[in-house]
Amino acid sequence: MDLSALILADSRFPGGGHVHSGGLEEVVARKLVTSVRDLPGFLSGRLRTAGFLAAVFAAASTHAAVTRGKWSVLDRELDARTPSLAQREASRAQGRGTARAGRIAWPSPVLDALLTETPRPHHPIVLGALVGVAGGSPYDAAMAVAYLSVSGPASAAVRLLGLDPFAVNAVVARLDLHSVCAEAAAVAGDDPASLPSPGSPALDLFAEAHARHHQEEVRLFAS
Repeated sequence: MDLSALILADSRFPGGGHVHSGGLEEVVARKLVTSVRDLPGFLSGRLRTAGFLAAVFAAASTHAAVTRGKWSVLDRELDARTPSLAQREASRAQGRGTARAGRIAWPSPVLDALLTETPRPHHPIVLGALVGVAGGSPYDAAMAVAYLSVSGPASAAVRLLGLDPFAVNAVVARLDLHSVCAEAAAVAGDDPASLPSPGSPALDLFAEAHARHHQEEVRLFAS
């Protein structure tokens, strides 16, 4: 992987991802995930739905950074594929944080153009653009964002349930990120309107429920 993608996939990158659980907090509250044994199903399902969607658009954004594609079109298409308002807001919040840090790490007129055209872009679009600016490939961007889609919830599981971090990271290591990212990178240059649209109604409903509960009680994560 390109160094930029590795940096962006690092939980220490100040993009704000550490305050999001990817739906895991709501799932834990409902006692649908209570142990390490429950994690493979949740993480694999998230990888192949929300993770794959993010990987597709990150890869497409890396391609657009080279071809000077239309950022607003990409952003609208991802918006249309994200039915949950809570998930859209979480994505844009992470996008804003990543853009702020990314402008300092990889200053570029490409990123300036993206933020001028789309002031609050989705996280995969900003991440993909940064990887493209730094010279990485669509596959690199897909891998970074797909990894974040499962490493964030995995880290949240350790904090919420006090699970063994070694066992949790073993679950993440066994996930087939390569095939998901290879498929995402293969369609990076396609018309944004024709990009895949995998969905996960359960994750959408959990995100909306978490947003409501977050207003009623203290939650550890923003989403």
